[in-house]
Amino acid sequence: MSGERRHPPYRVEGDAALIELRLDSVAQIFNSLDPAPFLAKDLDRDAEEWIVGAITELPEERRPRIVIYLPTSEAQSPDAQGLPAAIHNYFAYRAEAAARDLRLEFERGRISLMIGLAFLAACTGLRELLLVTLPGNVFQRGLNEGLLIVGWVAMWRPLEIYLYDWWPHRRRRRLFERLAVIDIEVRTV
Repeated sequence: MSGERRHPPYRVEGDAALIELRLDSVAQIFNSLDPAPFLAKDLDRDAEEWIVGAITELPEERRPRIVIYLPTSEAQSPDAQGLPAAIHNYFAYRAEAAARDLRLEFERGRISLMIGLAFLAACTGLRELLLVTLPGNVFQRGLNEGLLIVGWVAMWRPLEIYLYDWWPHRRRRRLFERLAVIDIEVRTV
């Protein structure tokens, strides 16, 4: 709605910015279909999106802290006491996955670069061959320029990977690394 002010997904308390989650049970924060042991469970998609969205909106100078509010009976359970470790494990896993994605992106870039350079060399070689064998007319000039353009277009993807595509992977890895060590507190409602 126009004119409506959106509140940040965090609340400032002292020098910390609190990313708050209000739950009825510990199980709510985890993916209900994940059969993994407690400390290795995946977070619920909505919970992850809320946490990631909130931390991306935080100013750098704010120290983030996740605060999970639970009913008293739940907050005193062993699972509630293990929540910080489980959340840290999850985001450490996500950071490793993002690092792996970055490595794969650079590997894809290397392969694309080798293919692109080989294709560019082939186009350039064919272009030089045509300059010697075909008479200098409009057709020959058009074919030569076409080969040059096609050769450079083959370099588009490797250059795109090395110049731009790796940034989001690196940014995601850094974000998850930050979340893997974030302060987490369980409070009662």
